[in-house]
Amino acid sequence: MAEASATSDSYVDLNDGRVLQEVGIYRYHHPLENAASFRNRLDSIEARIAELVKSGGAIVKSNLFTFDNSLAKGRRMTDDLAKLMLRAYNAEADNSIRSLKLGNVVTAKRRLEASRTAIAKLGAMMEMHISDHFHALRIEEIELTSDWLMKKQEEKEAEREERARLREERRVERELAEERARLDKERSHLLNALNAIRASGEADPDLELRLRAINDAIAQNDFRAANIRAGYIYVISNRGAFGEDVVKIGLTRRLEPTERVAELSGASVPFRFDIHTLFFSEDAVTLENELHKHFAARALNQANPRKEFFFATPAEVRDVLVEKVGNLLEFSEHAEATEYLQSISLWPTRPSSNPAAETP
Repeated sequence: MAEASATSDSYVDLNDGRVLQEVGIYRYHHPLENAASFRNRLDSIEARIAELVKSGGAIVKSNLFTFDNSLAKGRRMTDDLAKLMLRAYNAEADNSIRSLKLGNVVTAKRRLEASRTAIAKLGAMMEMHISDHFHALRIEEIELTSDWLMKKQEEKEAEREERARLREERRVERELAEERARLDKERSHLLNALNAIRASGEADPDLELRLRAINDAIAQNDFRAANIRAGYIYVISNRGAFGEDVVKIGLTRRLEPTERVAELSGASVPFRFDIHTLFFSEDAVTLENELHKHFAARALNQANPRKEFFFATPAEVRDVLVEKVGNLLEFSEHAEATEYLQSISLWPTRPSSNPAAETP
């Protein structure tokens, strides 16, 4: 909800959700290389803040205010009130930093600005206000803390994705090795059989054909093992989870790409994904990047470019794919959405905010 300062009729909007939507994509205030760099800069800022408080430069006040016609009493009163005001301001600053969440830096700075304005109004008689330099330092501290939290989150996500990538690579390596062993065994059996047939002066065209197919499969398997960029581009959708005209465009190096789709259809979504295409490419990495760039402006998550969901119809993705690869052997524009269609009539409520809650 919106809150107001104690001495002002103007309201300061402190609703994080509304503010985040108003501000949009997070932009770093002080771009640094990593979270450790932000932490070092924060340590330096905190030391400067403490030094400014110690030197008396945090709050400005008049030395000419009198009380009971006494300048000395007036100065003591001014000093005491300045300490109280500075304590209140710092408490607001510290609370804003403690309550910082990813992206809500605007709310934190508004809180601190409102506190500074209130102190200036209450201390107007004594010409008292938080100094510009001190306020700038505390604002910078809030910004750096927000940047630090965001950078830590990005690094954690990058680490998770890297671990997932390494797990996927190891799994693909095992699959390819197991497949090569199976093909070698089958090839050995075929060769033994063919050698025995040839020794008797006969021939078996069917076995010869199977041997050529096995040799081709071994060559393809070896290519996949040697070329990390080869794999399947998948285009999938989940009407019940994300609504109409939303697709996920991704890449898998699995020998059976449907297994990856089955994993994505796990407990994190209410319905199974529908597959529109599984396209093998010798440079699937480049093709996936090109597709993501083409639809980047239509990404669902504009704050995290690593996500792979886009506002696009399967037909639109098909057209771009055809333009880039020349031909598609198989592509389905229609999403069966079987589980969703079987479920929707039995839902107890259909919130209007749910884009998927529409009569099929």
